[in-house]
Amino acid sequence: MNWNHQYASINGIRVHYVDQGQGMPVILCHGFPHLWFSWHRQITALAAAGYRVIAPDMRGMGQTDAPQDPRYYDIDHITGDLIGLLDHLQLEQSVFAGLDFGAFAIYDLALRHPERVMAVIGLENPAAPHNPQESPLTEYRRMGEQHFLHIEYFREPPRADEELAAQPRRFLHKVFYTLSGSANYFDCFKYPPETAYIDAMEEPPPLPWSWLSEQELDYFVEEYTRSGFTGGLNWYRSMDMKWQQRKPFEGVLSAVPAYFLGSENDVDLEGFHGEDPIGLMRAIFPDLRQVRMVSDAGHMVQLEASEKVNAILLDYLAEIANSG
Repeated sequence: MNWNHQYASINGIRVHYVDQGQGMPVILCHGFPHLWFSWHRQITALAAAGYRVIAPDMRGMGQTDAPQDPRYYDIDHITGDLIGLLDHLQLEQSVFAGLDFGAFAIYDLALRHPERVMAVIGLENPAAPHNPQESPLTEYRRMGEQHFLHIEYFREPPRADEELAAQPRRFLHKVFYTLSGSANYFDCFKYPPETAYIDAMEEPPPLPWSWLSEQELDYFVEEYTRSGFTGGLNWYRSMDMKWQQRKPFEGVLSAVPAYFLGSENDVDLEGFHGEDPIGLMRAIFPDLRQVRMVSDAGHMVQLEASEKVNAILLDYLAEIANSG
């Protein structure tokens, strides 16, 4: 497909995004280690159905600038990127969909600037992790003392930055499989804390898989080979700053309509959102209108189960459009 690539100076950085189609705007926000390209099958389907789809490379990843200091990945900067993108596109409002860190970004946006958000659609992550008593990196450090934990591995530069940059294809090949419904991320917990992430993951089968081709992996590898991984890792390194910035919003209810799409074999839903993940989201977004789960998929759901995800997203978007 001839993608409509655009670049803009937004919130002090150069932002790359793809802009396809016409109609009600939908902004798709990815996590790590993803790119705008993680949504390429959704962009095609949604644009063909009559929506304007905007998929940015989020701050620090892909062809968007990557500040080296984690302080530039706090909520103020990330929310500023999304508001700046709306302003650049001359959009008063948009629907926002997000997965992983992208989901947390759109929830923060909805709480701070609800007038700019038509609705949020969260994928896999129903609410930003929040423990009022203990910062997330403190909690994860304690977990990481017992066994390997990727968040603890990512914490301090430059080890992870250098090890991932030295083997980008091997890392991405392994992590995409590990996060999918075909593997079990929690097998990494069998390894001691000092293990490298690449070594803690099992060897994946060769490509192509049913949901990912060699050519598609090539795109991710080329982009991360050029950019490095520090920008993506800074989203983890800024977690405690975000935790502090979310404190004033504890107990605040958002009137923004919300939707959720998860998968039955997702690592985050299983291990990082407590016993009632959907309850966490409803506690922030009481107007949670639909929750749909996809079977036989994991955290890479928009690639693993593209047709099912597209159908659910189109159902959600039709309801949002019809609700005015």
